[in-house]
Amino acid sequence: MSALLVTAASCGEKQAEETVIDKMDVKCENGIFSVEALEALGRVTDPVVSPDGSKILYGIAYESVEQNRSNRDLYVMNVDGSDATRITRTPKSENNAVWIDGGKKIAFLYPDGDKTQIWVMDADGSNRKCVSSVESGVFGFKFSPDESKVLMISNVKYARTAEDVYPDLPKASGRIIDDLMYKHWDEWVTEVPHPFLADFDGNSVANVVDIMEGEPYEAPMKPFGGVESFAWSPDSKQLVYVSRKKTGMEYAISTNSDLYLYDVASKETKNITEGMMGYDTAPAFSPDGNYLAWLSMEHDGYESDKNRIFVMNRATGEKTDLTTDWDFTADAIAWNTDSKSLYFLAPYMGVTPIFNIDVASHKIDTVADGVYDYAALAPVDASTLITMRHSMIAPNDIFSVKGGEVAQLTDANKDIMSQLNMPTVVKELVPTTDGKLMTTWVVLPPNFDESKQYPAILYCQGGPQQAVSQFWSYRWNLMLMASQGYIVIAPNRRGLPGFGTEWNAQISGDYGGQNMKDYLSAVDYMKARPYVDAAHIGAVGASYGGFSVYWLAGNHDKRFACLIAHAGIFNTESQYLETEEMWFANWDLGGPFWDKSNATAQRSFANSPHRFVDKWDTPILITHGELDYRILASQGMMAFNAAKLRGIPAEMLVFPDENHWILQPQNAVLWQRVFFRWLDRWLKAEK
Repeated sequence: MSALLVTAASCGEKQAEETVIDKMDVKCENGIFSVEALEALGRVTDPVVSPDGSKILYGIAYESVEQNRSNRDLYVMNVDGSDATRITRTPKSENNAVWIDGGKKIAFLYPDGDKTQIWVMDADGSNRKCVSSVESGVFGFKFSPDESKVLMISNVKYARTAEDVYPDLPKASGRIIDDLMYKHWDEWVTEVPHPFLADFDGNSVANVVDIMEGEPYEAPMKPFGGVESFAWSPDSKQLVYVSRKKTGMEYAISTNSDLYLYDVASKETKNITEGMMGYDTAPAFSPDGNYLAWLSMEHDGYESDKNRIFVMNRATGEKTDLTTDWDFTADAIAWNTDSKSLYFLAPYMGVTPIFNIDVASHKIDTVADGVYDYAALAPVDASTLITMRHSMIAPNDIFSVKGGEVAQLTDANKDIMSQLNMPTVVKELVPTTDGKLMTTWVVLPPNFDESKQYPAILYCQGGPQQAVSQFWSYRWNLMLMASQGYIVIAPNRRGLPGFGTEWNAQISGDYGGQNMKDYLSAVDYMKARPYVDAAHIGAVGASYGGFSVYWLAGNHDKRFACLIAHAGIFNTESQYLETEEMWFANWDLGGPFWDKSNATAQRSFANSPHRFVDKWDTPILITHGELDYRILASQGMMAFNAAKLRGIPAEMLVFPDENHWILQPQNAVLWQRVFFRWLDRWLKAEK
């Protein structure tokens, strides 16, 4: 349903009437989960516990296919899930919402004209007021504990324009480039984010100062860094920020970020992780102020290295790796309120549980697990935690965890999910060619009948080192695939986290190697089941999953009846020089293709999918976004041209206004329709 609303005053000006995106009334015919139902789901995000521990602030976003955009509004409920109340109903999204003034007010980001600013309102959603007027807009903020200061993220100019060099050419559009990292994921780098510090009196932000003024570096780091890159000390006298203080080629080949301690009074900055050579991220002060914790990778250039949990004693400066004896990687951390332990999330054996690690003893306990992925950490007190949880067959909702008991607090999509015939998720342990057992998730269609035969899909994960846990995706949605009558095979092949550092690291320098054997092992294991139609199996994937599909196209020995590759690497030699983050290419491929003495690199490039085009014999669909600067759309175009020239049935879907992902609602629906049209054509045609 949609509604019309005149928004609150925007720093003194009324905004025009705009359509508010709201929950849609969706009917699922015959209990089948459809593309339209997927797009209609409410997306629950960012639970924040009030200062007194009595309430939870959170957001739910809905998409409008008609308007081709999404909108997020705010809700408040009691900490036990009761009395859930929507407190905003506006045409634009409220983001980064936090409690202030002891829980009497809420601060959040919202557009003011064409720029996003900080707004403040009463806890019931009334009396909205814009309190900042930062020229470039605000992209994130974090108040000091005493709320006298606010740290804001805003952009500053980075690159030279043609007009900077030649003032008499103000309309010239050419970019003059003399170093690497001139583009990043989906943008030409003309600005970088900086942290700005300002005074706050409860009504307005004033005396704004760039604490990295004159520095050509990012804080937070592109492309995914946000407010989690900043931490205030409990006494509000210091803050820590994350930055990789490098530019150009040095930036392009390194993952060495550091934590910088900024003193508010003296304005002095100190690098507190100097000599720690990998990514250092996610700083968090203990509530008592005695410790600083963060996530740290060991090796420069390895972006998928084990994330260790480090703690620094602030009195002595001593740094301790709490996870030395734990062979898994952490994804997120949060201090327990007693300052004695840290909660953390980590992929573990095909799922993502919540763990707790004791600072003194390093003992790790499991707080919440099951066939789920947990996705947020918001401690209430020493024994209670608010979190989010999802699985392959359920989107995010908010839960509480106390004493080992997990309770669901929201059910945002009950209206849709209650209509559905649900798929079944089964865990299989598949023998690999080197004598190991590989955790493989198999999603069976609704109303599964093992006396019948079903077409199947091999899901190839991207990353390449991104867990195949109980993930929920609005693009690669395994529940949606199964609901269309397919058995989905999702292996945790070599190179995925959650099975130890050796399993995770094996893929580096071995593209086209053991992980591809793992895929084929999973397919062979499943096609031997009588309910799998062995003649009608497809393979699909994006990014490294797209590489996998291209590689399998020339090496699958008739296992697949059709293929779909999104944003995949087709020619690794071209990819090496087209991509922007050179550390990734150097670590994963082993080095440049021209280094003939580098055996690892030569093996990588010898396994480039384009070298096996002469063996292609299977219909293939290729999709790509032209704003993808990570893996250029030319990779997809090369693959499509190769298939057509080989006389192989092929189709290509190119989005001129999408990047590595497909984000706009109408494009998302188009992508899904073309995706299933292709699968149905080749995997169901004979039925």
